[in-house]
Amino acid sequence: MTLAPRLGILTAVTLVAVAIAAAPTAAQMIAPNPYADAGQWGELPDGREWGAVSAIYPSPDGQTIWVAERCAANTCANSDLDPILQFDLEGNLLQSFGSGMVLWPHGIYVDDDGNVWIADAAYIGVTPTAEGRGHVILKFSPDGELLMTMGTVGVIGDGPDTLNRPSDVLVAPDGSIFVADGHGAGYNNRIVKYDAEGNFLMEWGETGEADGQFRDPHALAMDSQGRLFVGDRANSRIQIFTQDGEHLQTWTQFGRPSGLFIDDNDVLYATDSESNLGRNPGWLRGIYIGSAETGWVSAFIPDVEPNPNRSGTSAGEGVAVDAEGNVYSAEVGPRQIKKWVRVQR
Repeated sequence: MTLAPRLGILTAVTLVAVAIAAAPTAAQMIAPNPYADAGQWGELPDGREWGAVSAIYPSPDGQTIWVAERCAANTCANSDLDPILQFDLEGNLLQSFGSGMVLWPHGIYVDDDGNVWIADAAYIGVTPTAEGRGHVILKFSPDGELLMTMGTVGVIGDGPDTLNRPSDVLVAPDGSIFVADGHGAGYNNRIVKYDAEGNFLMEWGETGEADGQFRDPHALAMDSQGRLFVGDRANSRIQIFTQDGEHLQTWTQFGRPSGLFIDDNDVLYATDSESNLGRNPGWLRGIYIGSAETGWVSAFIPDVEPNPNRSGTSAGEGVAVDAEGNVYSAEVGPRQIKKWVRVQR
C-alpha cells in the first residue's frame, strides 16, 4: 500500500473519531426530531388514575404494550389495584394482573414467549419488608401466573440469593437472565447473571466511576451482537459489556440514561429524565435515538417540560417502541405515558 492510501484511511478514521466525540453536541443541537407528539396514551378504567410509571415494554410482535405502574400513586403499598397492564397500540386496556404482588414496579421485560418480568425495587420510603414484597424479580406468564421469583422477598442483600432495590431485568437469547441490582447510587451497584432457571452464575461491578463500576445501574438492553448495554445513570453514561462482564465501551453521547431500548434493527433509544444544571450540566432531557453499532446519535425527542433545569424528574424514565416504529415514554414525575408517532422515515 502506498503512503497516500494510508493517509486516506487515517484521515477517515480521524474524522469518524472526531464525529463521535462531537456526538453530544449533535445530539442536542443538530439531531432532528422526526416524531409528532400524540399526547397522553393509555386508557385506564373509570375512576383510576395513572401513578408514577417507569416500566414499559412491547410484546414480542410489537402489537401490544405492557406497562407496570405504581397503583395510582408512587407505591403499591396498601393498594388492591393491578399494577401490570397490557394495552393495544391505540391505548385500549386488554388485561391486568399482579394485585398484592408488586410493591414498587420499576423495570419490565417481555421475553420471546410473552412472559412478563418485573423488577420490584421496593420503595425507599417504605420499610424493606413492607407487606412481604420488594427486592425481587418476578416472572409472570402472559396471563398473570407467577412462574419464578428471584431474590428473597422483602429482604435486602448483596449475595447470590438476595437483591437490593433491583432496577431492571433482561433475558438473553440463550435464556440467561441479567439484573441491574440497585436503585440509587448508595445501594447495590452490580449486574447479576443467572441461568434460565434462576440459578446464580456470576456478578460484576461495584460503586465507582471507573470502567466496570456503577452509580445507579438503572436500565438494561441487548443488541443483535449479544452485547449488554447498561444505563449507568448517576455516572451519566452507558457502559457496554460482554455477557461475561468484560467491559467493551463507555458512551456519554446518549445523555443521562434512565431507560434503554434496542429494536431489531439495532436502533438504540435512551431516555434522559434527569439532566439539568445540577446533574449532567449542558445536557437536555428527552429521548436520544441512534445506532447501537456505532454510537452515532441521529434523532432527539426533546422533553416538553418548559424548564430544563427543574430539579425533579421529567420526560420518560422508561422507553419502548412498537412494531410501527412509534415511541412510548413512561414518565415518573408527570405520572403518564406519552406516545410519539413517527412522521419522517
